[in-house]
Amino acid sequence: MRKSNYLWLLLVAVLLLPAQEMAAKKKKEKEVTDRELWAGVLYQMAAPVLSNMSEGKLQENMQVELSPTWDGRDKRVTYMECFGRLMAGLAPWLSLPDDDTAEGKQRRQLREWALKSYAQAVDPESQDYLLWRKEGQPLVDAAYVAESFLRGYDALWVPLDSLTKRRYIEEFTQLRRVDPPYTNWLLFSSTVECFLRKAGAKSDAYRIVSALRKVEEWYVGDGFYSDGPGFAFDYYNSFVLHPMYVECLEVFTNSGKNKIWNAPDCNFQRAQKRMQRFGMILERFISPEGAFPVFGRSITYRTGTLQPLALLAWRGWLPKELSNGQVCAAMTAVINRMFGDNRNFNEKGFLTLGFNGSQPHISDWYTNNGSLYMASLAFLPLGLPADHPFWTDAPQAWTSKKAWGGEEFPKDHAYYE
Repeated sequence: MRKSNYLWLLLVAVLLLPAQEMAAKKKKEKEVTDRELWAGVLYQMAAPVLSNMSEGKLQENMQVELSPTWDGRDKRVTYMECFGRLMAGLAPWLSLPDDDTAEGKQRRQLREWALKSYAQAVDPESQDYLLWRKEGQPLVDAAYVAESFLRGYDALWVPLDSLTKRRYIEEFTQLRRVDPPYTNWLLFSSTVECFLRKAGAKSDAYRIVSALRKVEEWYVGDGFYSDGPGFAFDYYNSFVLHPMYVECLEVFTNSGKNKIWNAPDCNFQRAQKRMQRFGMILERFISPEGAFPVFGRSITYRTGTLQPLALLAWRGWLPKELSNGQVCAAMTAVINRMFGDNRNFNEKGFLTLGFNGSQPHISDWYTNNGSLYMASLAFLPLGLPADHPFWTDAPQAWTSKKAWGGEEFPKDHAYYE
């Protein structure tokens, strides 16, 4: 009896083996690629915002969260923060040509929603007309809207109708009413003005050049700028200073071909090198487990901390010390760790206050959950086509993974000019 049972079990095991192999093969076939992970997260982030705003229903339907220490300003700043910051991160991806892949269909849908949302944002008759003409905060997020146009000019600005374009130029121009504080805010003014310049509208050269001069003065060395006269160890070099300084210089100097006669120290190529150094530091910040150090204000901006690294990858500016394979692998580890378990979205699908999950008490007095769409700024490399080496090169261990794994890894050296 025992022998027959044994033979029966052996027969069942032999018969099940092909099925198990097939199941394992199917599982392997269904493994999500790095690009699919990135695209899936960014679509999840963007769809609730743009699907609603394209119909003029974002302000009606967004599940708004305000910091427990909110300073009492008009909470409608939330919607402009949400839209502007999201579009600055989304623009490169939406600039890719259409295709019939699953990703391409998602991208096409988002672009259609985005173009309608841009129109809603400046239509005084729309329920989603943004808060352009009250408070100082709109200068900040107008800069991210302008940055989205700079990053996706042909795909996002050119297709807009003439009335919508005229309305944007009017709204951007009237923001000169805001006197920016002596901090990274100077770059918000200069980014808006640089976009006006690119679009052929009348721009204020003084607001551009004075900001560039001041940021140049604030460079403290080894890839870091101070955010104003005093240095603070936070991620504002990521959120604002490096990207907007380089992008404004790119526009104003025609990618370094022209010099600024009254600001000769403001050099596009040198600013690039500083950002490359800062990108190398960010790459070393990423732990073997896909975590990064949590310090400084606005830490609720999550993956927005990686924006310079993302910008370097998207623009093809990675330094020789960083390969596509290692940067993609490192950033994928962070994105998967932060967004892989869905804890960072609230019941209606909008980002929730916190760093990794709902942690409202770590938010600052100026933070709402629209502010958090700065997280999209890590996804700029989606603007590279799927067959670009950033996506196709074999994954490589990043610096801290090599170091903690006992492998050889490159020594770090300070950057001097």
